[in-house]
Amino acid sequence: MDQLSAMRVFVRVVETGNFTRAAAALDVPKTTVTNMVQSLEAHLRTTLLNRTTRRVMVTTDGALYYERAQQILSELDELDASMSNSQTQPSGRLRVEMAGAFADLLVVPNLCDFYERFPQIRLDIGVGDRLVDYIAENVDCALRAGTPTDQSLIARKVGEMTMQAYAAPSYIQKFGEPTHPKELENDHFSVGYLNATAGRVMSPEFLQGEERVEINPRYVVSVNDARSYVNAAISGLGIVQSPCFMVREALEKGELVEVLPQWHCEPLPLYIVYPQTRHLSNKVRVFVDWLAKLVQSVKIEDSRKQIRRFG
Repeated sequence: MDQLSAMRVFVRVVETGNFTRAAAALDVPKTTVTNMVQSLEAHLRTTLLNRTTRRVMVTTDGALYYERAQQILSELDELDASMSNSQTQPSGRLRVEMAGAFADLLVVPNLCDFYERFPQIRLDIGVGDRLVDYIAENVDCALRAGTPTDQSLIARKVGEMTMQAYAAPSYIQKFGEPTHPKELENDHFSVGYLNATAGRVMSPEFLQGEERVEINPRYVVSVNDARSYVNAAISGLGIVQSPCFMVREALEKGELVEVLPQWHCEPLPLYIVYPQTRHLSNKVRVFVDWLAKLVQSVKIEDSRKQIRRFG
């Protein structure tokens, strides 16, 4: 059995949904497709596909094998392409994980520019700020806020996000405006941000000159999603410390206003992370480079907005 060819046939059967369409796509007889899948199952000593008269269903083992086989074939195709002088454009499936706010407000609105440059890359975006098993889930890379602590990952810093404190006008009308960060521990409420990795509510820091204040926020609600975090502030549930780009629309609509303007926050670093065991392919490299430029442009725009606001 040619295992590599059998893997390609199996992957195509899964993607097309049945043996007939897979045979047509591969331009081979249906019996060849059937025999190769059966040989692969015999070699692996497991059932990969359950067949009925109408459709093919992937077994649990088949789903796991499909993910790994697809990854191996993709990397092999990319290796072949990198050795070919005729291949100038990176191509293939790119699986990326990122928080919903980064997807909705930063990456997705600018993807047309990415696809104009790299039309042969198919981008699959997983939205969420969760722990990821990069190998098992076949994730190529992830965009993460904050300095990574997982030593098994390679991290490349792609930029920083300007941070500031904000509250809804309805909150200020009810509780007043704080004049010092320490008031957020006793006299005011914050919206808590629950860090999924640390398993605790984050402790915001504020800076003024040489003074640094870390607070233990007093909150009535905490969330683990950036969009919900901002929406809770808009609803008047407390003060938030947020990247400027995430609240731009709320500021323009008057749903949020800046508080503690004399106190600054450390910029929020953004990293692209990927497993040490995974080769940094051309498709990942061009995406990381594109994203770094995008983050920098957002930071510059936010800085200009701040200058206009206080200048």
